[in-house]
Amino acid sequence: MAFGGFNDNNNQAPMAEINVTPMVDVMLVLLVIFIITAPLFTHAIKLDLPDAKSAAAPEKPETITLAINAEGKLFWNNAEISQPELAGRFAIAAQKKPLPELHLRADKSTRYELIAKVMADAQNNGMTKIGFVTNTN
Repeated sequence: MAFGGFNDNNNQAPMAEINVTPMVDVMLVLLVIFIITAPLFTHAIKLDLPDAKSAAAPEKPETITLAINAEGKLFWNNAEISQPELAGRFAIAAQKKPLPELHLRADKSTRYELIAKVMADAQNNGMTKIGFVTNTN
């Protein structure tokens, strides 16, 4: 096998050559198999499939951005708004379908009391999807 040679000169060194014939034989057999099976992968079978209706994809809800600056001024989608008007705007927005998302942006020096009051007004008027927007520095 791999330890012998064809000449009989008492040289017991192993053969240094690799016999690639079996590997070539296997590769040729695989090539023939792939050539035969390749047309089967592209053959289409005609089927009469049933029709199915699915529900429409849910509509993406509107996003309302409410910003509070360091002085406590409120901005509804970048337009300044007063504190008394806020509850009415929340009530109108809560009537929309799907329910809008409220993104609350507050300056880091804004008093927590004002943020808590805005969140309470939002929840009391039907806004349940409230998220905080922050900067990642």
